[in-house]
Amino acid sequence: MVSRETSGSAIGPPDLPPWLEPVRASLAEYADILVGPGIERGLLGPREADKVWDRHIINCAVVAEPDLEVIGTGARIADIGSGAGLPGLVWALTRPDVSVVLIESLLRRVTFLTECITALEITDRVQVVRARAEEAAGHPGSFDIVTARAVAPLGNVARWAAPLLLPDGALVAIKGESAQEEVTRDGQILEELGLTQPVVAQMGQGVVDPPTTVVMASLAKAE
Repeated sequence: MVSRETSGSAIGPPDLPPWLEPVRASLAEYADILVGPGIERGLLGPREADKVWDRHIINCAVVAEPDLEVIGTGARIADIGSGAGLPGLVWALTRPDVSVVLIESLLRRVTFLTECITALEITDRVQVVRARAEEAAGHPGSFDIVTARAVAPLGNVARWAAPLLLPDGALVAIKGESAQEEVTRDGQILEELGLTQPVVAQMGQGVVDPPTTVVMASLAKAE
């Protein structure tokens, strides 16, 4: 069981931007969970322990910076294929104003996530739903933001995300170097789903190296 006393200990957090300083302790606690039970249970590779801050936690956190207005105040967020809780748990910790639903199909991951939100004392704002991404439409039109990180090609993510979004809601997918190629390849799929004007953005310049690459597209209102 995940607890506040974990068997692993992450390398201490690097210098954080001022807006993250108030949640440093919470992020450090989550980092320790990831490098302890997270690695023990196979949710994170053993070689990721030394990179847990830059590659995972800060990589996700920079997208939630309030001044960027990617995630609006009080947003309701769905994280598809949440795995170890990235980015959903990071966003919940860094933004106490938002609520998050972590959607995950594998029981061992669901168990881990459920134990995490209890240990991190965020059960009032975060819940875990066991479902395959394509079955997650049990929450149709419920979310301001739907996200996914390293789950599937952009077209697939868009198909899963669109039914979950409120009008004017947005897909915010954390991607890698191939993000622009995916937008070019899957742009027609996004358009057919009503996800308009996809944008590839770099976030966290000067905070994390490399910066985080995000694909964003808004759901057009039905006429």
